[in-house]
Amino acid sequence: MTSATEDTTTERFWEDLEHLTDIGDSIAATELLQQLSPEEQRYALSRFEEDSQLSLIELLNPESAAELLSNLPEAQATSILEEMAPELAADVFQELPGDIGADLLREMDSEDSEALLAQMDDAEEAGGLRQRSSYDWDTAGGLMTTEFASFSSSSTVGDVLQHLSENAEHYGDMDVQYVYVVDEDGCLFGVLRLRDLVMTPRKKPVTDIMIPQPISVSVEDNFEHLLRLFAEKAYIGLPAIDEKGVLKGVVTKESLHEASADHQTEDYLNASGIVGGEELRSMPMWDRSRRRLAWLGPNIVLNLIAASIIAFYEDTLQAVIALAVFLPIISDMSGCSGNQAVAVSMRELTLGVIRENEFLRIVWKEGVLGLINGSILGILLGTIAALWKGNIWLGLVVTGALMLNTLLSVLLGGMIPLLLKRLKIDPALASGPILTTCTDMCGFFLVLNIASMMLSRLV
Repeated sequence: MTSATEDTTTERFWEDLEHLTDIGDSIAATELLQQLSPEEQRYALSRFEEDSQLSLIELLNPESAAELLSNLPEAQATSILEEMAPELAADVFQELPGDIGADLLREMDSEDSEALLAQMDDAEEAGGLRQRSSYDWDTAGGLMTTEFASFSSSSTVGDVLQHLSENAEHYGDMDVQYVYVVDEDGCLFGVLRLRDLVMTPRKKPVTDIMIPQPISVSVEDNFEHLLRLFAEKAYIGLPAIDEKGVLKGVVTKESLHEASADHQTEDYLNASGIVGGEELRSMPMWDRSRRRLAWLGPNIVLNLIAASIIAFYEDTLQAVIALAVFLPIISDMSGCSGNQAVAVSMRELTLGVIRENEFLRIVWKEGVLGLINGSILGILLGTIAALWKGNIWLGLVVTGALMLNTLLSVLLGGMIPLLLKRLKIDPALASGPILTTCTDMCGFFLVLNIASMMLSRLV
């Protein structure tokens, strides 16, 4: 199908959609949406006012509205659902895939989510969604799919094959690779490979050919544990069980890859100062302002502390004005080295190859590296300073300050994520500001303090 942007201008298709929403033409709006790619749908809704976004969703039939919500960013879809009447939101919600529904419930205000669930027709489905949304999004319970093929331990191979054949379309959508065997309480009992099913006489009990006590994960297992487990072997999926051993879902390799991408996005946003979740420019202005100020406000205090170091050594800086040229270079170069150490620590924490208390390992591994790189960079910048002003003492000040500050920054950069992780604070959110302030303060202090001690040789 030809993309809508190939038929008309970028402005026209979202303006047409908004016009159809305003006049209440549900059929035409649905047809236009079907011509748009998911990216174009997101673009169109981002140009709508909040009231218009809600009006469009309410105008569509539940199936079309659910499809549109599935293509929107979670933050935007959640905001729309929270504004809808609970009974209408429930109609749309029931058309959403289970994993998307659980993700949206998790992001919704608790009162709104409970009101929505109370309006659902299927109480059992509502209870399952409530339970699934209670898991953190990046745990096995949050990542698992609840659509899988399972059979009683009393079944025969023929029973399984007949059921799979009669429901081929349903199971085809699941991309079934394994069939799970459960006991009378729903507890995981074994796993069947499709190859074994096909090659076995139909009258044979599934318990004779199943793999007993298969590897499984707990619904509470965190993302790091899942990553390590899937890295050990090329698993396609692993069954997720609760504390009683009941089979609750299957964590697939694909869902883990998607979670990895989400983690990277979240880390990038946090490191950039976007706190409190995803931000879109279609969100309310005051909400966006408040969330950004939550990160910018503390940074004012941290930067004032760094600036106070310069104020304390104002006389030294006035006497040797050339130092002002090298202050930002030393703090920036040290900060870059520290950020490299932060990135390595966060990656190792994610992979599980380092623990939160292994500070001595950081001191050794980063300390040696910091001395090597700090010495090389310090000598290079110090030589430039000495040649520029014809003063070897200025070069020694710059060399010593950059060398020591680089050493300090890589040690801090390596240890801060471990310390924050131990304190249950997101390393991606807080490591950057803390490291930047520390390297600035230490860099300014080292340059100006060393220069003060050698002032007579610098002027």
